[in-house]
Formats: sequence, C-alpha cells, structure tokens
Amino acid sequence: AAAVAFLASPAARNITGAILNVDGGLNT
Repeated sequence: AAAVAFLASPAARNITGAILNVDGGLNT
C-alpha cells in the first residue's frame, strides 16, 4: 500500500486498511 499517501489521508487509510488489511488494519 502507498503508506505515504495514507499517512497524509487517515480517512482513505482507514478505508483501504479495512479492505486490504495491509497497513495494520484500521487507522494505525
């Protein structure tokens, strides 16, 4: 996952984490 982009966008990271389960799951 594009961690940098998600770090800058917690909401997108939350959604993507829930779907892909890559970056530690939800809002980590």
